[in-house]
Amino acid sequence: MKTLAALTLSMFLVCGTALADSRKDSDAQPAKAQPAKPKNSDAAIAAQLEELRQTLQSQQEQLQMLKEELVKRDRQIDEAREAAAAANARASQASAKATEAVNTSAEVKSTAVSLHSTVSDLKAGSEVLKTTGAKEQADAQKPMEEGPSTIRYKGVNLTPGGFIAAETVYRQRAESADINTQLAGIPYPGNALSKVSENAFTARQTRATVLAESKVGTAKLTGYFEMDFLGAGTTSNNRQSNSYVFRQRQLWAQAAFDGGFSITGGQMWSLATENRKGIQNRGEALPMMIDPQYVVGFTWQRAYGLRVAESLLNNKLTFGASIEGPQTTLGGRGFSTFTTAAGATSQNFWFAAPGNGGGLYNGFDATGYAQNRAPDVVFKAALDPGWGHYEVFGIVSQLRARIYPCAVVSDVAPGTVVGTTTYSGPQIGCAAAPGAVSPTAAGAFNDSRTGGGGGASLRVPLFSKKVEIGAKGVYGDGIGRFGSSQLADATARPDGTLAPIRTGHGLGIVEFHPSAKLDIYAYGGAEYAARAAYTGYASVRATTTTVAPAGGGNVTTTTAVSRSVTGIGGYGNPAANNSLCSAENPPATQLAPSGGGTCAGDPRIVIEGTLGFWHKVYQGSKGGFRWGLTYSYLTKTGWSGSGGLAAGSAGISPKAVNNMVFTSFRYYLP
Repeated sequence: MKTLAALTLSMFLVCGTALADSRKDSDAQPAKAQPAKPKNSDAAIAAQLEELRQTLQSQQEQLQMLKEELVKRDRQIDEAREAAAAANARASQASAKATEAVNTSAEVKSTAVSLHSTVSDLKAGSEVLKTTGAKEQADAQKPMEEGPSTIRYKGVNLTPGGFIAAETVYRQRAESADINTQLAGIPYPGNALSKVSENAFTARQTRATVLAESKVGTAKLTGYFEMDFLGAGTTSNNRQSNSYVFRQRQLWAQAAFDGGFSITGGQMWSLATENRKGIQNRGEALPMMIDPQYVVGFTWQRAYGLRVAESLLNNKLTFGASIEGPQTTLGGRGFSTFTTAAGATSQNFWFAAPGNGGGLYNGFDATGYAQNRAPDVVFKAALDPGWGHYEVFGIVSQLRARIYPCAVVSDVAPGTVVGTTTYSGPQIGCAAAPGAVSPTAAGAFNDSRTGGGGGASLRVPLFSKKVEIGAKGVYGDGIGRFGSSQLADATARPDGTLAPIRTGHGLGIVEFHPSAKLDIYAYGGAEYAARAAYTGYASVRATTTTVAPAGGGNVTTTTAVSRSVTGIGGYGNPAANNSLCSAENPPATQLAPSGGGTCAGDPRIVIEGTLGFWHKVYQGSKGGFRWGLTYSYLTKTGWSGSGGLAAGSAGISPKAVNNMVFTSFRYYLP
């Protein structure tokens, strides 16, 4: 437009000059007819022309200046165009980079869009950038603080866990025990330990776990490793180093298929142990008690198991079966023995042997290891209808002993007068006629007995799950070791065969959860073992003595009948001698407090009431810290016995009582 204006002005000036020239020419022709003008008129015209010439020259100079200005402006416009092109190129590159950033990160894309949409508002754009930067910084810092919940290793998720524990226990009557209480081992009043209290301070319940999980096809594969320090080696002590061994609690592997079928093998909780839902490993309903022996009436064992389970009806009904590692325990007293004239003794059965250290058993365990004939078999059905959890289960157990009918002999037939009484017991042994009889292994054989029982449990939530109540009962023969008190499975008959002891145990449960940080619990449980008593099976011998008078004369032959043991035995025998259950004796050595006077009463019933709480000080992404306190009142009552008492006296039933207080401070790994 500026160029066009300049050209128009130039043409106007040129045309103006032409018109001026044309007017002079036209005036010159009529001048011939007119008289000549004065000279001063020509001078004025010349002056005007000169003035016009100067004006034209000035205008031409102005036009030249305008042309130069237009050229300068055109050059600036070209430079601006070049700068705009360069800016467009840079904008295109920035746009390409922004597009690449958007493809790389959705968050960067969102930020870029926000920046593009707020270009006209610099302040708003700055706020967006500030907010985005803070969020990115927080997101980057969060994984550094929290870390991964699992560790990925070759397609397997590894989740560590466990807790560190600092715990104490006070017992009114000492057991010389750590945090683990021998529930049926409360000392009777005659035992020297009952005269002192004990305090134990320990970190041995500290636990380490690793959970491994992966997926192969339709199967979820799981492995679980759980350990603590509640084991003792031959060099373990409670002096300076407190060196106790790391022991296995659970070690198992599982394949669980999408259809609801699972198979699990390894060391685990017994199938007889109650679950919270279905039949799930790591879903056991364990008491909240600090004592790792848990509470009286709780049914459990951790042993080898091979388990199958099937869930039906959308996991509302589950069936399970398992074979589990057995270990028969023996109780009672007065087992039949034979004493020779030289004082040697023999017994007519055995059911367990000392541990073979070379075979990796504990050679220092005084109870030995049962030579098991077959595993325990456990069946269970669990129902989860939507409110509560319900279970029924059964146990089948095999007991076995090696019998020696000629190891304990009686060469006196029933009906023979022994002193002033007539021997009425069975004739055990291999000799029917009086005479010296030596025990032998002739006729030895293996004898097996079958024990078993069943139980049921329920657990229901109340008041919006603030309260949970439950109950469990178990009854059967030869299954005492499935209870926390570890009452005996069996005793021995006069002929050496094992007799399963009838046992029953039950547990009542109340757990209160007033808040997410507080749990209060109360348990009441009892375990009972029935009598399995036998009498009149002493090892009876007839001895013939021939005497020749020193001064000569007739030879005298005398036959004497004697017993080598008393005639009572089995478990809970009413003739057992409980006369000195409250009498304390001096110790044999400084490491052997006296067990008291004669007190043969086998445990009849063990009862425990427990009340405690757990307070969760912190529970979050960085783990958990909690502390707890428990009070327990424990009693043990033995079977009555009248041995050693005056005729007609009532039998004495010994009783022991213990008050215990437990504390625990724990840090749980996240």
